[in-house]
Amino acid sequence: MRPAYLRTTNRGLGAGETWPCDYGPELSRSFRALKIWFAFKELGAEKIGKIVKQNCEQARFLAQRISREPSLELLAPVSLNIVCFRFRQAGLDAETLDRLNADIVADVQSAGIAAPSTTKIQGQLAIRVNITNHRTRRRDLDVLVDAVLLKGRERALGRGATGSAR
Repeated sequence: MRPAYLRTTNRGLGAGETWPCDYGPELSRSFRALKIWFAFKELGAEKIGKIVKQNCEQARFLAQRISREPSLELLAPVSLNIVCFRFRQAGLDAETLDRLNADIVADVQSAGIAAPSTTKIQGQLAIRVNITNHRTRRRDLDVLVDAVLLKGRERALGRGATGSAR
């Protein structure tokens, strides 16, 4: 059984029948602890705490940026490092809006801009951003939002996946 954020897709990073995690212990509970142990051993709890705090602050920054964009909407409160939102377009039914957002995610991934995933929030497809990389900067999040807006507008106008968000 796969949670919504690990579902396969036709395009983008979630494409394909099997994923590397299907062949290894990365998503098993017991072995995942070994990577965490190594990180604590190498970096220490204080540095890891600073990185986690930074990622949570970046998630709040991203949520604020999204809330300022009329074409975007947050689908869940941001309490830690995950932001779930979507592009919205008046006049589209729920199924079409879900498909539009799935296409936006695949377009952003395929363009090499960012690697958001999707999930479902109260039955609506959401663009899911999980900020866990210590190298993430606010500028990266601005690039992501700009790309989602560009790809969403292109698709809403019927032009598909064209152009560049950079």
